[in-house]
Amino acid sequence: MLRLILNREPWKSLGKEDGINLKSLATQSDMVVMSEHDNKLRAITWDSGQYDGFHFKTAIGDEFADPAISDVDKISKITSGQIDVDNKQFIQISTAYPDSTVPFHRDEKHIIESMEKDWKRDGDTYLCLIWAIDNISETEKPEMWIKANPLLDMPEKHDKMLRDLKTEKDADSLAGNLFAFQNKSLNIWLQASIDSYLSLKNVEESITPKFDMHNREVYIGFDYSQFSDNTAFGFVFPYFDRKGQPKFFLYQHSFIPWNHSGSIENKERQDGIDYRTLEKMGFCTITEHKDGIINTDQVYQWLTKFVFQYQLKVLYFGYDEAGSYQTANLKDALLANYPAWNIENIKQWPSNLAKPTKYLQDMFTTHKITRLDDEVMEKALLNATTGISPFGISVEKNRATLKIDVVDALIDAFYKGMY
Repeated sequence: MLRLILNREPWKSLGKEDGINLKSLATQSDMVVMSEHDNKLRAITWDSGQYDGFHFKTAIGDEFADPAISDVDKISKITSGQIDVDNKQFIQISTAYPDSTVPFHRDEKHIIESMEKDWKRDGDTYLCLIWAIDNISETEKPEMWIKANPLLDMPEKHDKMLRDLKTEKDADSLAGNLFAFQNKSLNIWLQASIDSYLSLKNVEESITPKFDMHNREVYIGFDYSQFSDNTAFGFVFPYFDRKGQPKFFLYQHSFIPWNHSGSIENKERQDGIDYRTLEKMGFCTITEHKDGIINTDQVYQWLTKFVFQYQLKVLYFGYDEAGSYQTANLKDALLANYPAWNIENIKQWPSNLAKPTKYLQDMFTTHKITRLDDEVMEKALLNATTGISPFGISVEKNRATLKIDVVDALIDAFYKGMY
């Protein structure tokens, strides 16, 4: 582009004035230098991570919602280098992606919330521009697609582009893959997978700003980690809302091992979750074991302290022993000290878990669930996919680094809590 425009006036004179060597542009594809001002235009690949030592006036990242660009450390290297730089900008650009748990989408949600709370002025350093349809029903209204495709407003492009979009929609619809068109061409976040356990919409709409857990009845589910998995407690609180409607409030607390990853930093990178920040918010505990494995004593102490702190009436404690001596030890300690808890080992068979698995899904669909804005829980809910067996549905995950331990724990709690 520079070679093209610098051969024409007035850019030709401006290029000479700024000291841009036209001949160097043929070979220096990764950097352009303005010698008169010592300005540099650099192209740096994301995977290289070579951002240390740079103090970017303007940094532009394209396709920043790609799950491959979820490395918080690399992003912080860019922003930390911009400290004490006047008028700096970090511009992130992307279409929506199928994985709605990426940092790009979380940032988008937080900025929208800041704009809606305009009186607080928390978001004054951010500008968020979104081109997307407003409602999924607009999928069937081509006249609304311009919201996500502003080039449709160009008369010379409109007819062909609209025709191409309709063709793409029809093809995806016939293939049972309409969510792909909605996601990429209409730019809406869906957690779009045909086998997703829950929809992004239902998971996000379940958030409540607060819930008083004191002196309540609770059902508890427990899922102990295997290898790199997290250990999770799921808490199910039945309650009536202000309109007298029965609902469930869900809470979780996870224990984070890092032995398999080598360090907590690597664990965060693999899971795409900033555990150290979430620990400060009370949603998880990074294991205190020097080798990075789960400490059963730490898990037991946390649970008993939590129950005492909120004066909870534990109606049920369901767990999956699955040959784990650590779970057996925890169970024995609870049986010895809390015999009234109704403690049960739940066999992890599809015939056993299909009903509570379907029940939890239905409760989200019918808006009978509330929860805090907890990223550990949200990511687990959105990571879960649906498996089918002759007995009904089950929850699964597509790869090892996707965490669904919280969902397993909640299903164990609903094993009795659904009644």
